[in-house]
Amino acid sequence: MTNNDILKKLRVDLMLRDDQIVEIMELVDFRISKSELGAFFRAEDHEIYVECGDQVLRNFLNGLVIHLRGTKENPKNPTAVLAKHKAQIPVKEGATERAEFKPKAKDEERARGDQPGGKASSAAKKKPFKKPAPKVQVVEKVKYNFGKNNKK
Repeated sequence: MTNNDILKKLRVDLMLRDDQIVEIMELVDFRISKSELGAFFRAEDHEIYVECGDQVLRNFLNGLVIHLRGTKENPKNPTAVLAKHKAQIPVKEGATERAEFKPKAKDEERARGDQPGGKASSAAKKKPFKKPAPKVQVVEKVKYNFGKNNKK
């Protein structure tokens, strides 16, 4: 993985825009423009692609720590910061809100199968094993001579 790949994946996972990344870099006194930053996110075969150096990635990661955790004097809750990023993402027109997935227990008294309790034991719920029906022979057995005549 290259530094560019790491930077791209962090941007997507943390839902960061380019202007937010520029602000994060300024937290550690590292100045970078949006156009310089955009060159890191280009495809490798693009004419203005620039390889992300170790210094840029290091400063971004250090700034990200300060952005998410805050400073010693002014600590922050990282989950609150990420929730704030998620709230800032504009909603597309015509897009419906996706419902959060919440699994429901099959048995309301017992959420997991390995926990004791519940209405019936797991052994009582099992169905008895039935032998499969015997196979019906569709084609008669035929002996092939492969063109040889056995009459002598």
